[in-house]
Amino acid sequence: MYLKILGHPVFVNLNFHMPMVVDLSHPLIMLQGENGAGKSTLLHSIFYALRGDQVEGYVYRLENQGVESGKAYLFDAEQHNPRVQLELFKEQPEMVEFLRTASHGQVMLSMFRETFPKLPEGTTLLLDEPEMALSVSNQRRILKMLMELVDQKKFRIICATHSPILIDAPETYVIDLGRHINRNVISGDQGIEGASTIQ
Repeated sequence: MYLKILGHPVFVNLNFHMPMVVDLSHPLIMLQGENGAGKSTLLHSIFYALRGDQVEGYVYRLENQGVESGKAYLFDAEQHNPRVQLELFKEQPEMVEFLRTASHGQVMLSMFRETFPKLPEGTTLLLDEPEMALSVSNQRRILKMLMELVDQKKFRIICATHSPILIDAPETYVIDLGRHINRNVISGDQGIEGASTIQ
């Protein structure tokens, strides 16, 4: 399956070459790149294309689709934090109690353990920085969970991530947005690791 982006207001503004051809044929894909490289934008664009949404300025063609549009599920770890949406669970007092006492990382692990496996077989699961609140050992744990969703429930999974655990795993296919000229990425004059950047 390939997504061909013919026009996109954000990517054109960031100086990406059009058309962009994105290979989505691998079942476990990681979108890699610096802050501002366009990972989340591409992830949301894939979601729009899978659902067949019409978005102003965004022109695309999804080739060899093979995905049911109703089975695309987007989870943004920053925006969809259930700990700040307790009203959604007012009929589930045990869940509310868990969300009040658990850490952000524990809540994220529960999403992988309880919520994602309940999605229909063949779901395309799009995850924006799922590792954000997780320790290194728990990032390894969610990689195993992602692989199980692919193997056991025939999921196709695409993650925007900074995690070396997810990016370097031999089971993942990496799309590196850092290979594009991109005006939105912070310049290299911010200093080097370990050196002061204060003038």
